[in-house]
Amino acid sequence: MLKRFLRVTDVPFSASAGLLALRVVIGVAFMFHGWGKIQAPFSWMGPTAPVPGFLQGLAALSEFGGGLAWILGLLTPVASLGLAATMAVAVAVHVSNGDPFVAMGGPSYEAAAVYLGISVALLLVGPGRLSVDAAVFGTKR
Repeated sequence: MLKRFLRVTDVPFSASAGLLALRVVIGVAFMFHGWGKIQAPFSWMGPTAPVPGFLQGLAALSEFGGGLAWILGLLTPVASLGLAATMAVAVAVHVSNGDPFVAMGGPSYEAAAVYLGISVALLLVGPGRLSVDAAVFGTKR
């Protein structure tokens, strides 16, 4: 069942190259976002955080580990699901704070929404043929 879930949809080479570029650039961005969090995964929000430590740890793992997974194209659907959940929470927090979608120099949920959209796209489309997933789990037509 898991192997079937991780099998990669066969897409043209040009689409696979585009997915590779997207995965690498956004994967690096997520690793940078997650780097500070992974240093103190259960307490990166500080002592007065409204979020339990284990959820902070999941977010840190999602961002840093998910970014690495995207770069490699390894377990892409799993990483995408984790990142989508993390970014959905980030969007919800920004919206509940009254932050606009775009703000010049202030807090906004633009970046979180873009990352959420990319996460959902990679969850639905997959990593493409240029990925570890394709090499390990094969492709489906």
